[in-house]
This record gives sequence, structure tokens and C-alpha cells, in this order.
Amino acid sequence: MLSTPKLHLSMTTYSSILLLSAWGFVIAIASFLFLYAGYWLDQLFSTSPTFMLGLFLLAVFISIWRLFQEAWQRRNGL
Repeated sequence: MLSTPKLHLSMTTYSSILLLSAWGFVIAIASFLFLYAGYWLDQLFSTSPTFMLGLFLLAVFISIWRLFQEAWQRRNGL
């Protein structure tokens, strides 16, 4: 019975690490997808870095915003 809280703490730590690494992949994949879509739009409309940079920054900001929302929900116990 005494090892149960320690095991629960260990699983919580691993769960948090897994959650952060998953968000790292989400941010990276979203950034590359939006970057590629912006590159494609720039090639289509001949506007050199406009769409590429705009969509890249949009992907980064949206991903980080969702990460903070999930962190606040977990902090509040929702």
C-alpha cells in the first residue's frame, strides 16, 4: 500500500512528459504543413515570402495557444 502513491506520482510524471512531447510533434507538424501551404500559395500568386511566413506564424501561434489552453484545463482539473 505504501508504494501506490509513489507509483501514481511516477505515472503522472511520465504522462506529463508524454503530453509535452506530443505537443512538440503537433507544433512541428502544423508548422511544416502551414509552411508548405504558404510556399505553394506563394508560388501560385508569385508573392515571395508573404503567405509562407504568415501561415507559418499562424500555425505556431495557434499551436502554442492550444497548448496553453490544455495546460490551464489540466491545472484547473477539468
